[in-house]
Amino acid sequence: MPTAVVDRPHSPVTDNRTHPVALAPRRAHTASPTRPVPTEALRPACASAQKLFLDPVLESEPSSSAPARTRRQHSALAAEATDVCASCPLLTACLYRAVVEYDVAGFVAGTTERQRAQIRARLGVEVEPEDFDTLAGVVGGQRTVDHDEVVRLRRAHPDESLERIARRLGCSLSTVKRHLRKERNQPSPAIGTRRPRPTEAQVRRAAGETLAENSGNRRAAA
Repeated sequence: MPTAVVDRPHSPVTDNRTHPVALAPRRAHTASPTRPVPTEALRPACASAQKLFLDPVLESEPSSSAPARTRRQHSALAAEATDVCASCPLLTACLYRAVVEYDVAGFVAGTTERQRAQIRARLGVEVEPEDFDTLAGVVGGQRTVDHDEVVRLRRAHPDESLERIARRLGCSLSTVKRHLRKERNQPSPAIGTRRPRPTEAQVRRAAGETLAENSGNRRAAA
């Protein structure tokens, strides 16, 4: 009877004395993915010092006739707040918005209201006071709209109803009426005569010059 031969799987014998140890295959080089920006880098520094920035003494800059104690207290708080602002990753954007876009109150971006007014005077910038009607619209679910945007859309569609324009802008009818009423009382200058907005670099430079002058005036008064 013939003997059956069974094929058995076998592995080649590796002699480590004559063959080097096999290395793991090298991975193809791939560019490392972009790391997300840490949340802390997008958070304003003042958010961690709310008690300081909401202090009533810091909120309003005292006049020269105010008690010496109040002026010293304000000066100390302003110095502390300035250090906080200097470490903020959003300082430039905050300063630009407070000088060029919104007439906000209090100590903002290392500046007082009076200093921001001086910065605007250097730059020839005019900013309207805070519009509390618009802020109320935001709370009520309506989006804020730019005055020029309302006027431009009205001129482009003179036959449309104000309700239709309000729907186009996504705001309330009262907001459209308020902007158009303002335009009638104080017509906007022609587009060609409007002064362009300053750049962030120009705002930073004007702020630096203003703060330096204020610092020199304080030293001279002392």
